[in-house]
Amino acid sequence: MTEIAAGPSGPGTVVLELGADVGALVLHTLAELDGREIEISPEEAVTSRRTHSMVRPRHMPTGTRYAAVYPDLPAGPYTIWADEQNPAGRVVIAGGRVTNWSWPA
Repeated sequence: MTEIAAGPSGPGTVVLELGADVGALVLHTLAELDGREIEISPEEAVTSRRTHSMVRPRHMPTGTRYAAVYPDLPAGPYTIWADEQNPAGRVVIAGGRVTNWSWPA
């Protein structure tokens, strides 16, 4: 089955449901990562199945930004993966909130 690549997102086009123990991540990147799938995994389960999201252009009133959005994440620490074996960083998702993280330059 082939995945269809969605086009750019505008303001207000991503809907996130947040709860007491559920948050979301917005991973901000540079334009060079447009179209790249970036994986994350719960820190205590780095060998388990990872979640991925595609970096897409997000058109805002102040200009275009690039980001991947990860909805419905159980609260806790996560590893953000640069590739299959190397972490790019760590982030802690808080329940009821959207956490922002910037990809290393």
